[in-house]
Amino acid sequence: MGLLECCARCLVGAPFASLVATGLCFFGVALFCGCGHEALTGTEKLIETYFSKNYQDYEYLINVIHAFQYVIYGTASFFFLYGALLLAEGFYTTGAVRQIFGDYKTTICGKGLSATVTGGQKGRGSRGQHQARSLERVCHCLGKWLGHPDKFVGITYALTIVWLLVFACSAVPVYIYFNTWTTCQSIAFPSKTSASIGSLCADARMYGVLPWNAFPGKVCGSNLLSICKTAEFQMTFHLFIAAFVGAAATLVSLLTFMIAATYNFAVLKLMGRGTKF
Repeated sequence: MGLLECCARCLVGAPFASLVATGLCFFGVALFCGCGHEALTGTEKLIETYFSKNYQDYEYLINVIHAFQYVIYGTASFFFLYGALLLAEGFYTTGAVRQIFGDYKTTICGKGLSATVTGGQKGRGSRGQHQARSLERVCHCLGKWLGHPDKFVGITYALTIVWLLVFACSAVPVYIYFNTWTTCQSIAFPSKTSASIGSLCADARMYGVLPWNAFPGKVCGSNLLSICKTAEFQMTFHLFIAAFVGAAATLVSLLTFMIAATYNFAVLKLMGRGTKF
C-alpha cells in the first residue's frame, strides 16, 4: 500500500468537526488571552495618566486588573489541555461510531500503531518492552477516561455556560470604549451635536471603574479628544475588540464540541454500546 493511500484511509476516521473546533478554540483562546492581557495593561495606564492623580483612587482597580491577568494565564493553560482532550475524544468516539456504521475499518496504519503501542512480540530488549508497557498503561488509562463521552458532554456543557458569561463580560469594556470614542467623534465634529463641547465628557466613575470621590474622574472637551487621538487609546480599544472576537470564537468552538460529542454519545447509546466502548 502506498503512503498516500495509507494516509487517505487513515483520514476516514478523522473527526473533522472536532479538528475545526480545536483550531478555532486554540485561536480564540490565544486571541482572547493575549489581547485581553495587553488591553488591561493599557487601561491601567490610561486611568493613572488621565483620570486620577491619587493612587488610592485606583488601587483597587489595579489589584483587580492584576488578578484578571493571572486568571488569563490559567485560562490559556486549561483550554490548551482541555482542547487536546476534546480532540482525542473526538477521534475516539468518531472511530467507534464509524465502526458501527461500517465506515471505518482497521488499516495497516492502525495495525502498525497498535504494534507500536503494545510493543510487539519480537526484536525487543528488556528496556524496549518496559517502555512499551509504560506507554500501554498510559494509553489504557486515557482510553478508560475517553470511553465515557457522557462526562465530556456534561463538562463541556457547563464550560459553555461559564464561557457565555465570559463572552458577555468581554463586551463591557468594548461598550465603554465605544461610548468614549463616540463622544470624541461628537467633539471632533461639533456640527453633529447640539451640546457644547465642554459638556461632552467621559466619566470613568459612571462605569464603576473609579470611586465617586476620585479626582478628576472624568475628562471633557478638547482634553478628551486629545486622549482619543493617542496611539495608546486606539490600541487599547482595538485590543478589547480583538479579545471580544476571540471570546466569540471560543464560544463557537465549545458549541461545536458539545454538538459533536452529544451526537456521538447519542449514537453509541442508541446502538446499545452504553457509555463504555
